[in-house]
Amino acid sequence: MNDRAATPFAGYPARVEVVEVGPRDGLQSLREQIPTEVKIATINALIAAGLRRFEATSFVSPRAVPQLADAAGVIAGIDRVPGLHVTALVPNARGAEAAAAAGVDAMVVFVSASESHNLKNLNRPRAESIAGLAAVRDIAGGAGIAVQGAVATAFGCPFEGDVPVASVLDVARAYRDLGIRHLTLGDTTGMATPPLVAALCRALRAELPEMEIALHFHNTRGVGLANVMAGLAEGVTFYESALGGLGGCPFAPGATGNICTEDLVYLLHECGIGTGVDLDRLCNVARGFAETTGLDLPGQVMKAGPRLALSPLSSVATACG
Repeated sequence: MNDRAATPFAGYPARVEVVEVGPRDGLQSLREQIPTEVKIATINALIAAGLRRFEATSFVSPRAVPQLADAAGVIAGIDRVPGLHVTALVPNARGAEAAAAAGVDAMVVFVSASESHNLKNLNRPRAESIAGLAAVRDIAGGAGIAVQGAVATAFGCPFEGDVPVASVLDVARAYRDLGIRHLTLGDTTGMATPPLVAALCRALRAELPEMEIALHFHNTRGVGLANVMAGLAEGVTFYESALGGLGGCPFAPGATGNICTEDLVYLLHECGIGTGVDLDRLCNVARGFAETTGLDLPGQVMKAGPRLALSPLSSVATACG
């Protein structure tokens, strides 16, 4: 298993937790329904490849996101190996009750940093969304389930443009006040750049040092993995990604796929950073999912193979002349 190639590069962390969000964020915008059994088989194959953290689904209204109407069935079918951590996105108290009944390890609540995206994504003002978080926290707490927080449009909004750092900090403080300590910064439409990543991580560390930061990038403008490098330089050790580069928010124009899990793992391993993931098996899962679903996935390492995946001379014609 090619897990760790060398000593961590340039003082980067020795190990990173890769959080697979393909089953939720990767599939939510697909019009063609992916069968529940395919979702379960894919998650279990990813577990066999070494992944241990998943955002597996969302307990959202089936009318809003039909692709995730099978949330409880997906959770029930996951192989619960030691060390596995399965989360689900919950938009409200009703979703929290369903997630608790399904037996998730943690619930993820989410608020947009921008007012306009929150209105589109959650159909309510940001302040109203924040006010409703206590109900989710209480339901989760009563079931002994942790709550994690996510901030959408943390690096920019497709309707408003640049989002002030202060707006992100407002949401982060609200989470802190609810007892939430794990915070994901979401790059909903791929507007993040390395300088923005560094600035926001530093601001959060200065203001809320108790928060554990995770980063969620989209590759909309081709700099998703460059943003990961910026996050690594800031010491962040949690990164969310999607199998094959699936994804895109259905409530944000231009939101193409998440950073690709195989490409992320390849980058981390080449930087000497451990993940516990078998890259070869991971690529096989991505290729199998693409074949089963007929989807043309944007992931690159699944197609090209790792750097030292060599070919025999006989496989290529010799130039003439």
